[in-house]
Amino acid sequence: MSIEVGSKLQGKVTGITNFGAFVELPGGSTGLVHISEVADNYVKDINEHLKVGDEVEVKVINVEKDGKIGLSIKKAKERPPQTSSSRPPSSQRPRNSNRQGGGYRDQREQETFEQKMNRFLKDSEDRLSSLKRHTESKRGGRGAKRG
Repeated sequence: MSIEVGSKLQGKVTGITNFGAFVELPGGSTGLVHISEVADNYVKDINEHLKVGDEVEVKVINVEKDGKIGLSIKKAKERPPQTSSSRPPSSQRPRNSNRQGGGYRDQREQETFEQKMNRFLKDSEDRLSSLKRHTESKRGGRGAKRG
């Protein structure tokens, strides 16, 4: 049986390491499910998700020239299509549509480059002068400030 990228197969977990699980595929070949491809959420310990001998459905995500096969359990799972109640991608969402009190941000977005640069320079100078004031008083050990 030829193993092609994108195909979904049934396999059996034959070994577990700290970086993933080895899965035996039909035809006797073995592939690796990296720990990041086990579940949709963060997997700290793969042993909480898989055991040796488990039957799993995997999707082939890559086949390298040297014969290594990359597999994914999370991509093999059928996901329901997104419903209209879920949030649209940010590129399709209207900007500031239902935000209350977002006037400050709106004002900043309408600034010209020169206005932004002037505000940045002023903030930067204020921070530097404040930093100098606080560090000068902590330097030296005895006597008054040198000046």
